[in-house]
Amino acid sequence: MRRVLDAAGVTGLHLLPLDDVPAFDEAPETGATFEENALAKARDAFRATGLAAVADDSGIAVDALNGMPGVLSARWSGVHGDDARNTELLLGQLRDVPAERRGAAFVSACALVSPAGETVVRGEWPGAVGVEPRGSGGFGYDPVFVPEGSSRSAAELTPQEKDAASHRGRALALLVPALRALV
Repeated sequence: MRRVLDAAGVTGLHLLPLDDVPAFDEAPETGATFEENALAKARDAFRATGLAAVADDSGIAVDALNGMPGVLSARWSGVHGDDARNTELLLGQLRDVPAERRGAAFVSACALVSPAGETVVRGEWPGAVGVEPRGSGGFGYDPVFVPEGSSRSAAELTPQEKDAASHRGRALALLVPALRALV
């Protein structure tokens, strides 16, 4: 977020990481959409801290799987946050799917909740699921996601390249006007 705000020339906002506020209960992610989950997380943070809060919910939507794993991306294999198992399961499910049907998009919904109200935006990064992991950057499905127009996986891109093109970078850029209004 800091890189996106700096690139947009937004100053005067102090970013406070979640680790720097007292722990609070977060509702489980039960929304059917990325937007519902992001908004629930931002509302929880705002209620607990009284501070303007930004939250994200993101994942990968695969065409051949009718948009799944979608909001279940982080726990696709049944274990929350096990990137290797989630990726292995996804690749296994797509093993016999030809390249022309491996279309996918990374999706990020970002929500801002503040005394001024609520804003929710969505960013998408189209591409395809490769046949094997490549690269060591990023996390989650980055090693198997090949952005549209690229021959490199998301895990092979620099942080600056990802900010400029990624689903989260796109969503945060759409959130900039609402963040600027807080200053």
